[in-house]
Amino acid sequence: MSNLIQLKNDTAIVVEDQWHYVELPASEVAERVQAGKVVLFKLTGENTVTEAQIATTVIPAIGKVIVPLSVYAAKKYVLADRMDAGAVGIWLNTHETLESLIAQFDDINKLPIIAIRVERFADGRIFSLGTLLRTRYGYKNELRAIGDVLRDQLFFLKRSGFTSFLIRADRSADEALASLKDFTAPYQGAVDEPKPVFQRYNRA
Repeated sequence: MSNLIQLKNDTAIVVEDQWHYVELPASEVAERVQAGKVVLFKLTGENTVTEAQIATTVIPAIGKVIVPLSVYAAKKYVLADRMDAGAVGIWLNTHETLESLIAQFDDINKLPIIAIRVERFADGRIFSLGTLLRTRYGYKNELRAIGDVLRDQLFFLKRSGFTSFLIRADRSADEALASLKDFTAPYQGAVDEPKPVFQRYNRA
């Protein structure tokens, strides 16, 4: 059973995933401790990927792949032909900066898909990243949320410009579908509807 929800013509359906996610090999990361507690929150712009991880990342030789931003930056010449064929996408974590992604391309819309990965939902950076990709950087292709993606986030991810959602493996995508209709007329403007509600209705 697929756990991928995709928006098509503003209709949400569960679809089979055509993309393979390339994962970084595990590495030992020193724990950050503050006030005697382990801090799991990663700072924006923090470098959490080692050269050894990049060097040992295995990319399938065929098929559509979504690779980590750090791996693409190191191996983009190897992936150039597949990129031209529309078979390479990029995923980045919420603590990585969009500037580091934009710097890799003269046109961000060469990417058929960008995925934002939530390692552990603890803040709203994924919503900011989606909004900025759509508004500031003009990204028009598929924008996917992956990782710790739960039902209650989907409506707001859609408002932030996301068009597909890979629901966490221990949850049901079919059950999550209904969350995209949790609210019928949101008050604020956002990516999916720039005008706030008071500008959408004629009260005369």
